[in-house]
Amino acid sequence: MGSSTIMTVIRMEKSFHEPMYFFLSMLAASDLGLCVTTLPTILKLFWFNVRDIDFDAYLTQMYLIYIFSLMESGILLSMAFDHYVAISKPLRCNAILNNASIVKIFAVFLLHIIIVLIPTPVLIKRLKFCEANVLSHSYCLHLDVNKLSCSDHRINSLLGLAVIVIKFGVDAVLILLSYVKILATVLGLAS
Repeated sequence: MGSSTIMTVIRMEKSFHEPMYFFLSMLAASDLGLCVTTLPTILKLFWFNVRDIDFDAYLTQMYLIYIFSLMESGILLSMAFDHYVAISKPLRCNAILNNASIVKIFAVFLLHIIIVLIPTPVLIKRLKFCEANVLSHSYCLHLDVNKLSCSDHRINSLLGLAVIVIKFGVDAVLILLSYVKILATVLGLAS
């Protein structure tokens, strides 16, 4: 409800049509997408005690969970870049971060995430399962399906680890670098 309210207010109020608010709206949309992705499985489990999930539905939910999670990381990186541009180049900020560039940034992040995650469900589809398949969570995770597999899943584990370390690691380092540059810019202005 909170994410929907944020998105509605930003869409309706013309004074909020600025990069910072667009990024905030994208963050709310990715949060809402993550909730909508996991909610059906959780409701089926808690309301109706249905503990089964179709394998293709499992893969779809897992893929969407990772897309929205990685999207949040990319949006936070975009927000850090927006803050850096606003502080270091305040007079050119609107020219650098206009609506077209924000759409391009979002499209590049989304396309990058989708392409990076394509091998995950493909590699999971090739796994063999021999016994009862009981997940440890009420939603679908890559690590869970690897543990349930009786075939060799080292490639899947390495791919999952690589995607998470590269995407979240690179984003975290770039966000930290952005705020270090902001701090250097602010200290440079003070002197």
